[in-house]
Amino acid sequence: MPERRVVVTGLGTVNPLGLDVASFWEAAQAGRSGVGPIRAFDASGWRTRIAAEVRGFDPEAYLDRRRAGRTDRYGQFFLAAAGQALADAGLAYAAEDPAAERAGVAVGSGIGGIITFQEGMDALRKRGRDRVSPYAIPQIISNMAGGQVSIEHHLYGPSLCAVTACAASANALGDAAAVIRRGEADVMVAGGAEAAICEFAVAGFIQARALSTRNDDPEGASRPFDAGRDGFVMGEGAAALVLEDEAHARARGATVLAVLAGYGMSSDGYHLTLPRPGGVGAARAMAEALRSAGLAPEAIDYINAHGTSTPANDAAETTAIKAVFGNHALRLAVSSTKSMTGHLLGGAGALEALVCVLAIRDGVVPPTINYRDPDPECDLDYVPNRARRVPVRAAMSNSFGFGGHNVALLLTAP
Repeated sequence: MPERRVVVTGLGTVNPLGLDVASFWEAAQAGRSGVGPIRAFDASGWRTRIAAEVRGFDPEAYLDRRRAGRTDRYGQFFLAAAGQALADAGLAYAAEDPAAERAGVAVGSGIGGIITFQEGMDALRKRGRDRVSPYAIPQIISNMAGGQVSIEHHLYGPSLCAVTACAASANALGDAAAVIRRGEADVMVAGGAEAAICEFAVAGFIQARALSTRNDDPEGASRPFDAGRDGFVMGEGAAALVLEDEAHARARGATVLAVLAGYGMSSDGYHLTLPRPGGVGAARAMAEALRSAGLAPEAIDYINAHGTSTPANDAAETTAIKAVFGNHALRLAVSSTKSMTGHLLGGAGALEALVCVLAIRDGVVPPTINYRDPDPECDLDYVPNRARRVPVRAAMSNSFGFGGHNVALLLTAP
């Protein structure tokens, strides 16, 4: 029996540039920044006082008030993105629908409900154990965003959760595609979410010297591959893609947006936070994605880079791309949308895969904004500052996480 082909039939997102796909994509093509002063807490006097926050999000547009109050912000985001994606795909399951047993969910989150965790610890220390919410644990655990989507949308098939730091939602997409290829489901809602802009998480990243301190220029702070980059900018949000067996999608007349054709993984086995020098592990993940898709390096038109705006990561990724793509690396369009959205941590991979789908659909590559001063170590075409119209038949999305987790996804035109 031939292996089933996995296609993308629906998209949804909530992120610092927009509360839906259309508004996000308009802002990304225009090169807007979603970075500003932190509003989630009083960061005055902190070494880093900026982040890319989701503004204007109303969870009660997706959940009743009681359920919204029992769902951490990261879960609220994923529920919103998944609902949008299912609507975009034209899919809805009734509670007793037999087809619901062939539909599942895969979520990735690096940290899960850390805002609830912080609030629970505050309650415990200040007011005692009896003031800790009985919903605290279900709100904190990373798999619960997927569980909530399964409950809300009657998805009774496989349910997965990847917790691989900043590679988490890319792993969720790749793992969901594997479930469909094995014939264990016809439809998977896959993606990820993060909402970690709180005192505890921001303080931890500050202490790790990972965050930009360009507080006086928030919109210019995230500058991947630029010589003046000084750290990443924390973001938050979610993205979800509906993945589907192609035969199933065609039979119901769905619009096929792209094919999830390749998935590569590797581990650096090197350091808690730094990439292996030379991007060796990242290169292996990209090479595996190409191999699994059966494509030559020359077939790729665009790479949505991990591109965090940290000195070590951007240089290592550039070296890895050149190692895999050879001379073709100089002809590739490579951009980092983190320059606009900030870094969604565990939610980044899904959002950036969604960008690849839109680039394929519309023939537009979004820019790397704030690219002003070239770095000799980063010498590829980073689509500086302005979106570019170019046919995209195949796109790669890179995601690399703390602990050395490397993932590359390869998406192609239908």
